[in-house]
Amino acid sequence: MRVVFFGTPAVAATSLAALLEAGVDVPLVVTQPDRPIGRSKRPMPSAVKQLALDHQLPVEQPQRLRTKAFRESIGALEPDLLAVVAYGRILSQRLIDQTPLGAVNVHFSLLPAYRGAAPVQWALANGEQVTGVTTMHINARLDEGDLLLQEPLEIAAGEHAPALTQRLAERGAPLLVRTLQELKAGALRPVPQAHELASFAPILLREHGFVDPLQMSAAEIEGRVRGFDPWPGVWLMHAGQRLRLHVARAIDQEGDAEAGQLVHLADDRWALRCARETWLQIDEVQLQGRRRLPIADVIRGRQLQDGARLEAICER
Repeated sequence: MRVVFFGTPAVAATSLAALLEAGVDVPLVVTQPDRPIGRSKRPMPSAVKQLALDHQLPVEQPQRLRTKAFRESIGALEPDLLAVVAYGRILSQRLIDQTPLGAVNVHFSLLPAYRGAAPVQWALANGEQVTGVTTMHINARLDEGDLLLQEPLEIAAGEHAPALTQRLAERGAPLLVRTLQELKAGALRPVPQAHELASFAPILLREHGFVDPLQMSAAEIEGRVRGFDPWPGVWLMHAGQRLRLHVARAIDQEGDAEAGQLVHLADDRWALRCARETWLQIDEVQLQGRRRLPIADVIRGRQLQDGARLEAICER
C-alpha cells in the first residue's frame, strides 16, 4: 500500500515510524513549515520531518494546501491512501477524493466524544477516567467522518496531558497500521458516528487556565492543572502577582477555612479551600518571575504564608 503521510509533532512521528516498520510504502511525507524554537528563534524541523529525513523520505512543507499544484503533486504519486496524524491543517475534499481509499485520521479520543483540537486536554479537564484512540475516515466536516477502529485507554490517577498524549500516541500507531491492513484487505466496515452524542474539545485559550476557587471545586481545578499542562497552565492571583499551579490534587479534608484560603495541613502539606466545601492539595507552584518549586519551599521562603488568599485572575 502506498501512503502519503501528513503529520507534524512527535506524537505523529510515532505513527510514521510504525508505518515504516510495518513495511508501508511512504512516497512522501507532508509536514508543517519549520518554526522558530527557543530563545535563538532558529527555524527547526518538526519531529515528523526529522524522522522522514533520517529515513531519506521526500518531504514537502506547503504553506497552502488548497492549490491545484499541490493537489496534482499528490495525485502524481498515485497513493492508495492519505494518513493524517496531528498535522495541524484541514485537507480539502478534492485532495482526499483523488485517492482510492481516501484519508484516515488518528484522533486521540473515543469519537464522537471530544471532537476538536484539544481532546486530551479537555478529557482531563473534565475529569474523564477513560479515553482512547480512534481511526476514522476524514470528510469535509471536522472529526465527523465514519469510524474505523477504536481502542479505549484508562487514564492513570494524577496523569498530566503530556504523559497521556504520549501513551495515546503509542496506542494509536499500531492501530493505524492495523486500520490500513484491514482496509487493504476489505475487512473494515466504516460506521457512521452518533452525532447526537458528540462532545467538543475546542482549541485552548489563555483564559481557560484562569480558575476561580470561589466558583470551582477542587476536582475541577485539578482537572485543569492536569489537562492544561504545559499550556495554558492554571493561574491564580496572590497579592497582586500571578501564581501558577503545577501539581495539585483534590483531597478529602475537613476544616473551617474560607474558599480561596491556603492553609497548612500537616507534614509540609498545604491545601486550598475551594467551592462546595472541597480541598485542593497544592504540591508545586510558580510565583510570577520565579522558578517552579515545591510549595513547602515557597512557604519557607516567606513568599506565601498560612492563610494566604488565592484569587481568580480578572482581565478586562
